Amino acid sequence: MPFIDSKVTVKLTEEKKNKIKDELGKLIELIPGKSEQWLMVGFQDEYPLYFKGDKLEYGAFIEVKIFGSTSKEALSKLTKAICELYNEELSISKESIYVKYEEVNNWGWNGENF
Repeated sequence: MPFIDSKVTVKLTEEKKNKIKDELGKLIELIPGKSEQWLMVGFQDEYPLYFKGDKLEYGAFIEVKIFGSTSKEALSKLTKAICELYNEELSISKESIYVKYEEVNNWGWNGENF
């Protein structure tokens, strides 16, 4: 079960949320064995982000959590694709997009653990 949480400095319309959600559903397949079928997506817009002491007008911090592990190559491909998506859809430059990955060994759902 992957989870992608996006904290962005800009306001997101429902249309943009749906567009990005749909695209993330496709991009998650860059990680072998992952699909939109189990993907959860969250958004926090108008989120203040600061880097090097300066407030970012356009910035994003994206956390990707996956059950299990994967290769650095797969994560690199996903980082590139996420940066391109947020640049295209939200005009956030790639230099202001930060992606954090967490590989989780214990994940619960529906009253049980995987």
